[in-house]
Amino acid sequence: MLLKGENIRFSYKGDDWVLKDVDISLKSGEVLGLIGDSGSGKSTLCKILSGYENNYQGNVSIDGKEIGKKGYNPVQLVFQHPEKAVNPKWKMKDILNEGHDVSQDILDSFGIKQAWFNRWPNELSGGELQRFALARALSPKTRFLIADEITTMVDTVTQAQIWNTVLDVAEEQNTGVLVVSHDKNLIKHLCHDTIHLDDINNV
Repeated sequence: MLLKGENIRFSYKGDDWVLKDVDISLKSGEVLGLIGDSGSGKSTLCKILSGYENNYQGNVSIDGKEIGKKGYNPVQLVFQHPEKAVNPKWKMKDILNEGHDVSQDILDSFGIKQAWFNRWPNELSGGELQRFALARALSPKTRFLIADEITTMVDTVTQAQIWNTVLDVAEEQNTGVLVVSHDKNLIKHLCHDTIHLDDINNV
């Protein structure tokens, strides 16, 4: 499968473009790095590719077909700040199984403890919440995972554990992964190839 963004344009006002004529593609099973400075439009592009942002020009498709608005979204976005992506009024067990029943293997791989299930989001650390967000996003129905600075809030050891699990699950499920970061060493270590946003953004 192929996720493509073609001629993507986005601005907050008039011709003050954040993104202009951006083309990007991600294949099943590929681990692609996207590097850019803070404020360069990385997160905006992530939201467009995953359907969180609809106020743009251009086209996003999988194998040439527009992504449907109903049902499970095959392009899952995991944010830098997981607390913004969960319902604070839900227990963690409800948040985890919102989209699918997460397997015990994935729970074990991410180090998610059964004791956390009955806690509220504000009772977990950022790193613990991020593990839930990733386990929830890596459904068997997920064809592409967009990881937007997902490990900036954790220490180096935890970062390695999280990424090892993400890439193992992605390889098993043939999921394409877009690794978005300003950390060039991380990108170099994880990814098959790297794109610099400045090179594809014609602002």
